[in-house]
Amino acid sequence: MSLRVVFMGTPDFSVPTLMEIVGQGHDVVAVYSQPPRPAGRGMDLKKSPVHEAAESFGIPVFTPDSLKGTEEQETFASLDADVAVVVAYGLILPKAVLDAPQFGCLNLHASLLPRWRGAAPINRAVMAGDKETAVQVMRMEEGLDTGPVCMSETVAIDENVTAGELHDRLSGLGGDLMVRALAALSRGALGEQVQAEDGVTYADKLSKQETRIDWSKPAADVHNHIRGLSPFPGAWCEMTLGGKPERVKVLRSSLGEGEGAAGTVLAGAEVPVVACGSGAVRLDQVQRAGKKPMSGADFLRGASLSAGAVLD
Repeated sequence: MSLRVVFMGTPDFSVPTLMEIVGQGHDVVAVYSQPPRPAGRGMDLKKSPVHEAAESFGIPVFTPDSLKGTEEQETFASLDADVAVVVAYGLILPKAVLDAPQFGCLNLHASLLPRWRGAAPINRAVMAGDKETAVQVMRMEEGLDTGPVCMSETVAIDENVTAGELHDRLSGLGGDLMVRALAALSRGALGEQVQAEDGVTYADKLSKQETRIDWSKPAADVHNHIRGLSPFPGAWCEMTLGGKPERVKVLRSSLGEGEGAAGTVLAGAEVPVVACGSGAVRLDQVQRAGKKPMSGADFLRGASLSAGAVLD
């Protein structure tokens, strides 16, 4: 049975779910997304990926700064939706909005709830060295990601996968999971499982202050930090290149061999290998300021970075 759906989402992660819902023949009566933001060198206003996708389907798009006002809530209620689907929208939904659709609001969340509730679950799972995660369809409540879980798809996290790679995989799986949840909802067969009270963690937004690499930590922690922030915002360190300090992002790493003082470049490898508090990390892909990403081997050939150099 086709449902009247209001879709609420903003970034690239949300687009596959919108496309799957439209592709399955549901009536997406409106899309809500974050307002256009200044971007690029000219700082021109840029529509969100979801906004652009919705317009390509001819779906009306709403971009309120908030949903707390009576007028916005009345507009939302007037859409007479069977269900709202929320995927990384970016605004808190007041109770009046949560209660407006006949069957409530379903959220697609990229973690194994109750672990990593909040804004950056994919990055936090990788940074913590988790071995698995999930995409889950959850019925929304007023609390932050506290609602019962309706459907779940668990995914193993490879020891070298980056947050970007995991993001893309979960995004695709999420679209398929949500349309299965909508099919079950239309049959009256969508079950719910209350979240466990134990094991709650929060995935805070990423901050610039935590992107600098701390070489004094064990190699496994440094490696997880690098891949958890790749490709954006990117973990970085300072290197002295051409006699000047330069900030260099590390986009891909792996565990290396050797020991030394934390932050010291070790000898004898085709890519930079840096000693950590214990163990060492290989810098497999890096990016200099204003340059394109390059392999660690190409970087080492072109940069004056010798064994014994100390990274900050």
